Amino acid sequence: MRKRRKRPIIKTHKKLTDMLADKKLDDPSSLRSKTISMETSNKQEKTKKVVGELSPVMHVMVNRVKKLLGDPMDLIVREFEFELEHKVTATLLFLEEMNDTQILNEFILSPLMSLSSHKQSSPVPVDHALHYIKQNALALGRVLDVETEDELVEGLLAGFSVLLVEGNTKGLKLGTTGGKVRGIEEPSSEVVIRGPKDSFTESIKTNISLIRRRVRSKDIRVEKFKIGEVTHTDVAIVYLENIANPLLVKEIKERIEEVKTDGLLESGQLEEFIQDETVTVFPQFLNTERPDVVIGNLLEGRVGIIINGTPFVLIAPAQFIQFFQSSEDYYMRYDISTFLRLLRFSVFIISLIAPSIYIALTTFHQAMIPTTLLFGIAAQREGVPFPAIAEALVMEITFEILREAGIRMPRAVGVAVSIVGALVLGQAAVQAGLVSPAMVIVVGITAVASFAIPSFAVATSARLLRFPLMVISSVFGFYGLTLALIVIIAHLSSLRSFGYPYLSPFAPIQTEDLKDSLFRFPIKKLFKRPEKLSKRNQTRTRPYSVKKKREEETTR
Repeated sequence: MRKRRKRPIIKTHKKLTDMLADKKLDDPSSLRSKTISMETSNKQEKTKKVVGELSPVMHVMVNRVKKLLGDPMDLIVREFEFELEHKVTATLLFLEEMNDTQILNEFILSPLMSLSSHKQSSPVPVDHALHYIKQNALALGRVLDVETEDELVEGLLAGFSVLLVEGNTKGLKLGTTGGKVRGIEEPSSEVVIRGPKDSFTESIKTNISLIRRRVRSKDIRVEKFKIGEVTHTDVAIVYLENIANPLLVKEIKERIEEVKTDGLLESGQLEEFIQDETVTVFPQFLNTERPDVVIGNLLEGRVGIIINGTPFVLIAPAQFIQFFQSSEDYYMRYDISTFLRLLRFSVFIISLIAPSIYIALTTFHQAMIPTTLLFGIAAQREGVPFPAIAEALVMEITFEILREAGIRMPRAVGVAVSIVGALVLGQAAVQAGLVSPAMVIVVGITAVASFAIPSFAVATSARLLRFPLMVISSVFGFYGLTLALIVIIAHLSSLRSFGYPYLSPFAPIQTEDLKDSLFRFPIKKLFKRPEKLSKRNQTRTRPYSVKKKREEETTR
């Protein structure tokens, strides 16, 4: 006999429940129960809507706000009266150090307290007081409605002032943000000889204004987000709509919206959250405190990410070659810029492998050293009891300690300590026979080379990779060093920044983009933007030649 396949129990159960539901619908008692349940659900929805609304009783609302904020000492509660149909009581709430008191006095308190019933053509009832004040009494550009307690508290903490009127279940959020902020100064981490001298500050509004002053285009877009369950940090992305790739903008917005954390204090934290690869020593974002650098990248199709509370703006996507370019490369002649870029890249190689080459030569490959130099190095190392790797590690670690101490100590003392420490310790170590003079020279050249790299992040990557390369060179010589460099290059080739190749335009090769990589062609030859970034509007410079123009004029 054929075995009959058992029917699934879940489907049968579903059908039975559907049949029972249909039966209950025909029953009048079931309809009654249904209407009762609908009424209760409507009541619950109404109660949900009521929860969190502002109280029309003034002192009750003020006490709630004080309780929610923990009765802070900087919360100012200013009560006053003005006339509409009759005398109306109002309260202005604001946090003292986060608001501009001059704006509060001149544009809010003074106009409201001078209101009188004689100035109105018809008497204004109390329930229309907020609308009348918003339209006729406040000389401010930004006035928003407040309907819930959460909106009120959020506005106060964001630096707004809130106006409440007796008998109204709404309030007004007034744009009086102010307080003490750091002014625009010269950038401290990106010093240039030629170029603008202003830099970003810790205020996101100031930073956006610095960009808008330079880019007077209708295509610039600024979109804001809030990150942090506790800090509610303002984050903004800036891009040019007619140039940036929409898919890139969408990907950046999605990654930012997915960040769930208690607080965001600096751009480095956001960088870790949204970067493509976590296990790498190489930076995947370009960070800068110069507005002209951000604008130059926006014109190439990249996106700027501004975080409130830090002067460093992130630029995405980033390419490895960008970290060896400086903003003043575009303010000088192309031949000088090309020379400086090649010098910076050579300096990076020196800071990465100079100690490793010295260790490999003195340990395994002495035949590669010229005879005269070999005798000199051997004579210097005659009284040194340690191998070359021990010398290099001791000297490198000592210099890293001095570098960190010079940064952390007060400025007046830090420079003196770093210079005197390097000179005294180096000379004392040579005289004591702990290290050879040649090793001191190699470590000194390596340290100076690391300071010549424009990007601190890439210089730090070279510092971190230097130590494992020294150990590999001491064990395997040049063979191990070559293999390690191949692994580093392969790792760089595998990296992506928001899906864009990290080693572009070298891997994959893009001939048009090579004009602005290690070499910089004249600006009038840079016709197109980077190929992978801006597919919508690639042309940035029209063909132009002064020589041809003059020849045409002379022939006429």
